Amino acid sequence: MSRRSFLFVLGSSRPDGNTESLARAAAEQLPADVGQTWISLLQHPLPDFEDLRHDADRVRPTEGAEALLLDATLAATDIVIVSPLYWYSVSAQTKRYLDHWAGWLRTPGLGFKERLAGRTLWGVTVLADDQPVVADPLVGTLHNSAAYLGMSFGGVLLGNGSKPGDVLGDTQALTRAKTFFAQEAPPARFLYDG
Repeated sequence: MSRRSFLFVLGSSRPDGNTESLARAAAEQLPADVGQTWISLLQHPLPDFEDLRHDADRVRPTEGAEALLLDATLAATDIVIVSPLYWYSVSAQTKRYLDHWAGWLRTPGLGFKERLAGRTLWGVTVLADDQPVVADPLVGTLHNSAAYLGMSFGGVLLGNGSKPGDVLGDTQALTRAKTFFAQEAPPARFLYDG
């Protein structure tokens, strides 16, 4: 894959929320030749994840939301998790998407881990707290997921807001959004790996 292609996975439980607004502000800075795919988990809900690893072989999904998200995930060079901070971590919809990664890892012939290795995972979140440290569990979830898959991790763009539109008043977040995707994304490493 020589041409960059971004997949934005929208994990909010409401459309056009603060987190999506911040992600779109960052995406506006991408060069015109960079592909962008936006998929809302609200509009394309995944079924609950069922762990079958000890019971049966998985079959590659061929239709519905799971097939759409799997194909889009595999086609992207950069995956952006766009999830508000819900109870100090990703939203339920986003967690379900990441849970499906566990099934895709065990789908015969898919090579999910090998295909994602070397790609980049990013995050965008908005929280209703003025202390960024409360987002550490969300950041850790994404960082460790990237480390497990051998991906690079571009970090998480943080914004502040609660009511719809609040993030548009967060001038620091909007300034960071202008260069967020231009930064170097180092290979993700578990903390115990140094």
